[in-house]
Amino acid sequence: MAQKWQITSFISRRAEVNSRVQAATSRALEICGGKAETYAKQLCPVQTGNLRNSITHRQEDENTELIGTSVSYAPYVELGHQQTPGRYVAAIGARLVASFVPGKPYLKPALENHIDEYKNVMIDELKKIEK
Repeated sequence: MAQKWQITSFISRRAEVNSRVQAATSRALEICGGKAETYAKQLCPVQTGNLRNSITHRQEDENTELIGTSVSYAPYVELGHQQTPGRYVAAIGARLVASFVPGKPYLKPALENHIDEYKNVMIDELKKIEK
């Protein structure tokens, strides 16, 4: 017996799906950026508050959220720095003792210590497009 084929047409919804995924991704990045900013501010060492208050986040492009600061001394606080022992620093009113000041990371742990939380935000936002 010969098999009969039925031709069925379908409509592609790829553009709509891509648009919804991109919107969910954008929402998730914004949420994660806000959370990372909060965690970084909580971890940031404070003398004047300038560094902590300068920490912010923004979406660079559709797949990238940036968190950081434009304060010039931020990398020295995060990563540590070399200095010349014996040099007098008027701002602190003392002579430097150590040749290396260890960093006090606040950005890296704000990201790395909350990876699972950020993954869950992404998952939750992507689940919303199913509805």
